[in-house]
Amino acid sequence: MKSLAIAVVALSMATTCSCSPTKDTVSPNGKISVSVYTEHSPNKKQGQAYFSINYLEGKSKKQIFSKAGLGLCTEQQRFADNLRLVSVSPPKAVSENYKMITGKRSHCTNKGIERVYQFENENKQTLKIAFRAYNDGVVFRYLLEDVETKPTFVTTELTSYPIPDGVNRWMQTYTNDYEGFFPLATNGESKEKHIWGYPALLEPQDSLFVLITEANIQHGNSGSRLYNGDQPDQYQVRMPDEKVAFNQTFTSPWRVLIIGSLADIVESTLVTDVSEPSKVENTDWIIPGASAWIYWAHNHGSKDFQLVKAYIDLAANMHWPYNLIDWEWDVMENGGTVQDAIQYAEAKGVKPMLWYNSGTSWIGPGAPGPLDRLNSKENREKEYAQLHKMGVAGIKIDFFAVDGAEMMNYYMDLLEDAAKYKLMINFHGATIPRGWQRTYPHLMTVEAVYGSEWYNNRPILTERAAAHNATLPFTRNVIGSMDYTPGTFSDSQHPHITSHGHELALPVVFESALQHMPDRPETYYALPDEVKAFLSELPTAWDDTKLLSGYPGMDVVIARRKGDTWYIGGLNGTNESRTLSFTPIFLTRSPKTMTLIQDGTEQKSFSIKSNVQIEDSEEHISIDCLPRGGFVAIIK
Repeated sequence: MKSLAIAVVALSMATTCSCSPTKDTVSPNGKISVSVYTEHSPNKKQGQAYFSINYLEGKSKKQIFSKAGLGLCTEQQRFADNLRLVSVSPPKAVSENYKMITGKRSHCTNKGIERVYQFENENKQTLKIAFRAYNDGVVFRYLLEDVETKPTFVTTELTSYPIPDGVNRWMQTYTNDYEGFFPLATNGESKEKHIWGYPALLEPQDSLFVLITEANIQHGNSGSRLYNGDQPDQYQVRMPDEKVAFNQTFTSPWRVLIIGSLADIVESTLVTDVSEPSKVENTDWIIPGASAWIYWAHNHGSKDFQLVKAYIDLAANMHWPYNLIDWEWDVMENGGTVQDAIQYAEAKGVKPMLWYNSGTSWIGPGAPGPLDRLNSKENREKEYAQLHKMGVAGIKIDFFAVDGAEMMNYYMDLLEDAAKYKLMINFHGATIPRGWQRTYPHLMTVEAVYGSEWYNNRPILTERAAAHNATLPFTRNVIGSMDYTPGTFSDSQHPHITSHGHELALPVVFESALQHMPDRPETYYALPDEVKAFLSELPTAWDDTKLLSGYPGMDVVIARRKGDTWYIGGLNGTNESRTLSFTPIFLTRSPKTMTLIQDGTEQKSFSIKSNVQIEDSEEHISIDCLPRGGFVAIIK
């Protein structure tokens, strides 16, 4: 795929400006380097701060960003075009190993090189910017220390990313719930608005990518998004709040740029690498797994005790540990109450989960119940304690508002109190993951995706699902678990035209520590035995993840390992027949035995091959897929 390179902007022009000296921050492997500097006219000591990023590929140096903007303003201080770079710290190695219960890799490493750049404005006020260079990207954040006036407010962040026309990009128009598409575009035009959500995937050079997001939001931080309404090729970081309060010291979230090949992007754990370590000491109760889910097939089904029982039976028969009872369980009828359903699940060896509304003040009248049980700390702890006593394993909390500091605090309050009562959390209708799955490991998954639920709501997903599904592994799912609710073989209100092989691959291709299985019980029972066995045994958290091939919107092949078994999922995102292929170089020993479940001759059929021998890890394996098709392979 061709994309125009980001134009190189001269960093100094003798007749108009001069630049401060800089010391680069360089990744451990030497491939990624960051230059930080100020640019000013010859007769001035202060100017605008910028950074540039270069990527060394072989002997060729490629530019990722040239002249990306830096700066910050508070009510009392201005750090904009009035900055002087006064010091750069020596390079400091960041080295850390940590474990993850959820996600794409159980053992993660946080290794990079950090420098802190100290700037001064004309009033001798100080702004520090910490940059880290990793083998798979760059992160940076702003630091204000010992601000005399308190409290004070951050009003503007001047970080801006230059993305000129011609650069391939997959970006989502911002909405509070992040439920939208990532269409391929080559400019920043938007018919709706010039506000864009994270993550944003770019291809600034052919086959060289950068994914923009943020991480490690803590109490008092606001989320942010990107705005290019002032200059179409400048994407500025903007907060939804007019101002964010702090006392004396301010630390921004990390601005995260994952850089490299598509494999580097998909396999990266940079978002959790730079997030706070776990705050939960005992994690034995946090267990990833699959769950039966009633909403997709029966919108108001959780009101019906008999239907809820059928889904509990489904979970028991499929050996799924959980069943999610969705909205309106507080008005359950037809032979039983929610307490009866919980007792029935316990008798079947299934752990129940319950849906909650996050609050009504930002939703308006007519919002589904139960309502307002979690908003205040007193009510929340009372509800959590009762749920724990009843044997509820977790809750799904829905309908959140915009990503301001108050809402970010609410997310963390919900998580911190839930840990006391051993409740796993699923955020729905919510913000994107920003590394909280490391800090709060009982955060199992987050929606923030245009998922299969929308077959229940609007017809648009029918035609767009295949390409959308082949884009999400390179965009939304890179940054954390994604509650897409994959694997639908019948139809909801609106039909799907992806193949059975495509749908079966989704729970492998899409990572989510709670994988909600949305179809009807009778649909699952009618599947071939090999397919039922696959769905019954499929892990939902992984020891390793490898991208084997793909390009956003076209196709993807991903391998995920649990123990000694590799699960491979492939998706054809196009409307044409396509051959997907991979080479199992990730295998440590040969020979291996593979079970292959792929498209049959028709959309709603499978072709199943067992005991396929793989003699060599260099062996090239090709699988023919129908239009909008797919496959899964299990290698033991």
